[in-house]
Amino acid sequence: MAVTDINPQRPSPIRMNLKDRICFITDGSDEEAVLTILKSGIRWIQYRGKGKTKKEMFNKASRLREITKDFNACFIINDYADIALAVDADGVHLGQEDLPLKEARKILGNKIIGISTHNLQEAIDAEKGGADYIGFGSIFPTTTKDDAVVQGLDALRKVKGSVNIPVVAIGGINTDNVRSVFDAGCDGVAVSAGLLRGDMMENVRKFLCVIEEVGK
Repeated sequence: MAVTDINPQRPSPIRMNLKDRICFITDGSDEEAVLTILKSGIRWIQYRGKGKTKKEMFNKASRLREITKDFNACFIINDYADIALAVDADGVHLGQEDLPLKEARKILGNKIIGISTHNLQEAIDAEKGGADYIGFGSIFPTTTKDDAVVQGLDALRKVKGSVNIPVVAIGGINTDNVRSVFDAGCDGVAVSAGLLRGDMMENVRKFLCVIEEVGK
C-alpha cells in the first residue's frame, strides 16, 4: 500500500511506499526513539499527545514534523485537525468522539484522514464518510489503552472483507503476532510498545521482514 493509493479520488501529496505499512505511534516524549525508528526504516509516524494541552501538542508536533521531514516520512496527528494543518502534517487520525470527518475534511482538504473503528458498522460508516483509511482494533490485549476492547483476528477479517479502503490493525501487535495480523488481510499495522520494548532496531527489522514475506 502506497500513501498515494489511500484514496484515488483524493491523491495524497506524499510520494512514498508505506514501510508505512507500519505506523509507529508515539507520545513524543522520547525523540531519540522516534529517530531510531526512522533510521531503522519505518516511514510513518503518528503523534498521540494524550493528556497534553493543545499548545504543548502543537509545540511537540512542530518538532516531530521537522524530524519526519528529514526522512521523507508520513506524519499524522491524533485527534486535532487544526494542529495537523498548523504544522503541515500529512493528515489527522480521528477517534469516534473527535471532530466529525466531514468537518475535518473542510479544514484539511486533500490531506489524509484516518478514522479509529471498533466494529464493522463503524468501519463501513467511515468509508462512506470519505475516510482515507481506517484503524481497527484492538486486535489483541494492549497495555497502552486501558479501555480497549479486544476484537480479534476474525473481526479484522470481516472488516477487511467489507470495505475497500485500507485497514490498519492496532492493539497489542508485536514481533510474535504481527504475521498473523497480516495473514488476516490488513493493509498495515499501528504499533507502539511492540516496537519500543527491547531492541528497537531489531524489532523494526523483524516487522519489515514480515512485510517482505507477505508481499511476495
